[in-house]
Parts: sequence; structure tokens; C-alpha cells
Amino acid sequence: MQPGLRPRDPCFGSGPTAKRPGWSPAALDGALVGRSHRSAAAKARLAEVLDRSRALLGLPEDYRIGIVPGSDTGAFEMAMWSLLGARGVDMLAWESFGQGWLTDARQQLRIEDLRAFEAPYGELPDLDAVAPERDVVFTWNGTTSGVRVPDGNWIAADRTGLTLCDATSAAFAMPLPWARLDVVTYSWQKVLGGEAQHGILILGPRAVERLESYRPPWPLPKLFRLTKGGRLVEGIFQGETINTPSMLAVEDALDGLRWAQSLGGLEALIARTTANLEVVAGWVARTPWVDFLARRPETRSPTSICLKVADPAVTALPEARQAALIKALVGRLAEAGVAYDIAAYRDAPPGLRLWGGATVERSDLEALLPWLDWAFDQTRSAHI
Repeated sequence: MQPGLRPRDPCFGSGPTAKRPGWSPAALDGALVGRSHRSAAAKARLAEVLDRSRALLGLPEDYRIGIVPGSDTGAFEMAMWSLLGARGVDMLAWESFGQGWLTDARQQLRIEDLRAFEAPYGELPDLDAVAPERDVVFTWNGTTSGVRVPDGNWIAADRTGLTLCDATSAAFAMPLPWARLDVVTYSWQKVLGGEAQHGILILGPRAVERLESYRPPWPLPKLFRLTKGGRLVEGIFQGETINTPSMLAVEDALDGLRWAQSLGGLEALIARTTANLEVVAGWVARTPWVDFLARRPETRSPTSICLKVADPAVTALPEARQAALIKALVGRLAEAGVAYDIAAYRDAPPGLRLWGGATVERSDLEALLPWLDWAFDQTRSAHI
């Protein structure tokens, strides 16, 4: 029978993600709309976002943090185009976004000394194969595969290459070893539930040294330029954005940061995210028709929780019919108003993807799981 209890918030999509509990448009009432982003008041808001983010993440004092255009994609492209090419590059790819960075390095930047370490969805490549004298490009958490690196121990402390880390669905949800990360990017639309549009770029001192001592052989679009006259443009990391930011999005980011601090900061955010994964893991353990896409428990993402159907009658179907079943299942849940946007990413194997970041209430996930069982039972009978 159809479950009686419904999630209070049916937003379980992986980006943009659910707003923080209790959010309403009133949170944006103080936004400096109609003001120049170069005004003292607006620059103070932008600087506040950076200061609060720095404190919440626990960034080292010599790491710079700035707001850049184009969400996480823009931030990471900026890093790749500005920093790569000085030495050989090792690219790690095990899902669609890592594959995208690999494609850009091969086809757009055309880096000659490039090694690719790839793995299928649900797996990690051999992290120990990465050479410390080469630059390494990787995602900390595979948003479209639900597979994350378990830690940073595979990154050499005495490396001479740079580490460029796309951490968009990991920042604020997982511990990040800053001493082993030279470049980190993320966007507001993930763990803090902020609005999209802007990206965050974090640079360690080794990345700054590269920027000021190396000029890439390809032309850099204006939006990617981090130096002027061979020196870092420090204003970018003090609230002077390269392009015009949305002050509504900035106000929303501040609301999310204040909420996170009110909970207890980074430790509380990680605890909420971990608890959400535990809820789903308990259900998976007792539910025969479903399993994690990530094979190894230590690599399972607590934010982008990717699931596959394990029912033998379904897995025996051609992939197109499996995809049709999933489409019907998620459509049934959306029509019931209990879960939106939970189909696997378009490039991933057919399955489900539940966001488990800190803005999702554990009680909402607990209420959702019986609906998943109900929807699967209803859909399976219609497709097999």
C-alpha cells in the first residue's frame, strides 16, 4: 500500500540541492539588489562570504579564497587553463565530471605529457599510480557516480607537482586535507543549498607560486585571468569579483553560511551528512532489490548517494528497458510529490541518486525510503 508519511521537503536532487531547513524567500530581504557590486557595502558582503567560508572550512592562513564566475565548472576550468602545462599531468576520471576535465585537457588544452587513470562507474582508479612530480587533476567526490576518494593519504606530502581538486559535492560535507590540496573548487549549490551561478576558487601557496612564475602557451579568456603583470590579482580574493555577481545569490550564500555556523560549524555539517548516509545504508542492507553503485563501503559518497537496482529480473533486462523502468519509477514519485530529481545522472548507469548533504533532514530520508519500496513494486509489475 502507498505509505502514509511524506517527506516534508521532497527535494532530493543533487544540484541545485534542498535549501536549508526553514528557508524562505524572507532570507533574502537584506540583499543589496540594485547596488553596484563595487560599492563598499556590496564588497563587504562579498568579503563576508569569503571570511565565513574560510572560517567554516578551516582554511590555512596562507590559502586564498575567491568568488569566480561559472559555478564550480568555471572555477575548475579557470584553474586548469591557468595552471596546467608546466609539467606532466595525471588525470583521474571515474565519472562524468572527471571525464569532462580529461576531455578538456586532451582536446582543448592539448597537453602532450598526459596520463589518464580511469575507472568505470562504481570504482576508483589506482590512486597509488599518481606520480608526485606530476600535476594531478581529480574530483574528491564523484557527484554522478557516488564514489569518493577515501582520504588524501595517496597524495605525497613532499610532492613537487600540484593537486587540482574539484570538491564541489565534498566541501562542507567531508574532511579535506588542505596541506595536500593546492587548488580546490566548489559551488554554493551543493552542501549549503545555495543558488547557482558563482564558483569558489581556493589557492594554496604552491598554486600561487605557479601562477606567478608560469605563463601557459594558450590564450586565456578574460574570465580566466588570475594574474596581471606576472602577479596574482589579489582583489579577486578580497571580494572584487571578475564579473558582476548576483547580490541575491550572495545573500543566499550568507544565509547558508550563518545557518551552518549556528549548527556547530563544519563538524555538525559532516555529522548530519554522515547520518543521512547511515539511514540509506541501513535501508539498502535490508532491501534486496537495491544496492549501492559504489562497490567499496569506504568509497561511498555521503552526499551524492547513487543506487542501482539489484533485482535479478530487472538486471537481466536490456539497459534501455532498465532506464525506462527507472524513468517510470522516479516519475511516479514526482507525481506523488514525495521526491523530485532523483534519477541517476544521464551519463551514469540507470539507477537512483539521492542527495544526502547537510540541508537534507534525516527524518525526510526516513520518510522517503518506504516510498521507494512502494514505487519500485508498482513499477516493476508494469515493466516485467
